[in-house]
Amino acid sequence: MAARTPGFQPIQLTQARLARGLTRVALATAVKRSAPSVSKWESGQQTPDPKALEALAQCLRVPRDYFLNPPFEAGERPRFFRSMANATKRSRERIQQHLLWLQRLSHDLQIWVDLPPPTVPDLGVSDFQRLQESDIENAAAQVRADWGLWRAPIPDLLMVMENAGIIVARCAFSSQSIDGVSHWSLADDRPYVLLSSDKRNAVRSRFDAAHELGHLVLHRHVDQSALTHRDEFKELENQAHRFASAFLMPAEGFVNELPEVSLEAFRTLKPRWGVSIGAMIYRCKDLELITEEHAGRLFKYISARGWVRAEPEDERLALEQPRLIERSIRLLLTQGGYSVEQLLAELRLHPKDIEALAGLPAGLLSNRREQVQLLPTPKLKTGAVHEARAEVVAFPGWKDPGALASNDAQTPTMI
Repeated sequence: MAARTPGFQPIQLTQARLARGLTRVALATAVKRSAPSVSKWESGQQTPDPKALEALAQCLRVPRDYFLNPPFEAGERPRFFRSMANATKRSRERIQQHLLWLQRLSHDLQIWVDLPPPTVPDLGVSDFQRLQESDIENAAAQVRADWGLWRAPIPDLLMVMENAGIIVARCAFSSQSIDGVSHWSLADDRPYVLLSSDKRNAVRSRFDAAHELGHLVLHRHVDQSALTHRDEFKELENQAHRFASAFLMPAEGFVNELPEVSLEAFRTLKPRWGVSIGAMIYRCKDLELITEEHAGRLFKYISARGWVRAEPEDERLALEQPRLIERSIRLLLTQGGYSVEQLLAELRLHPKDIEALAGLPAGLLSNRREQVQLLPTPKLKTGAVHEARAEVVAFPGWKDPGALASNDAQTPTMI
């Protein structure tokens, strides 16, 4: 009788395969087994023998223990993909699995790290189809007011979102048609946003993040079935787009700084407001400062100047980076009593996947033979370290997300 693997979790194999974008046939070929064998492993009818398990771990780039993890459930709330209609099912499945890995990573870290509590307002929108444009404008204004942002430009949107308890990360989507995905996890009742790291344009990536924030605010209670109907999905996307525009460019604050509706005026305001010239044209049209025809002429001028793919200032504006998960891991390594090996054993993900999702430098966890270089961190309080491992790492007195004068984010410290 062939040796088997006690404790093997079939769903873990399916998720790892989807995360790598492989079919069952492709995986079977890679591990030199039959496609029916892979199907039986995933269905739970059989478990792989130790040699096959090792081959699966190498092919799918996960630790062997990954397949022994109990299934992680983030819930069936809708996952909103900022994507084009031609995005393939396989691309969505692959990105969704990376989102699930991010949620599991965050959930595990919260055993030892006290993250800022979510403060995303629940507007109680039960029927998104009844939302009017004025409702969306008011929703964006309310979130700004609740977070103390008022009518000013936002220097760092991802910092604002993280200070509001939203877990944000980037990873390589390897798909030109998908820019981001968001989801309210039932595992910790916390919102998550995963953005494409393939897009290096700072202002467009900021708009993607604001778009996903729109889904989290407006569509928290939307039924999953709405995403399967083309017209309803399109309306959800339009509403999130309108929210992003209103949130990044509040009507009064933006208009008060706009001397005139012209490309040169937009070019001047772009670094301050952190939005594209194209987005400013659409905002002016939404606010009825210009007509549809006027907006069309401005876009023709943009095309004539060669600004369709690359606008002025694009190269000068830095891409915003998430910090919360990165700082949490650094804190555990410097003050939490963990070595790299111990932390990896707890998290049970491939080091390179953790590095990517956490925004850590490549090699920090995956190249363990080299000395780990860590940024300076606050000192421990007396008696706060446990010999084996830390119990809790806290973000005490978490900062109001609107307090951006210092342009700094939460810094984790031990309690």
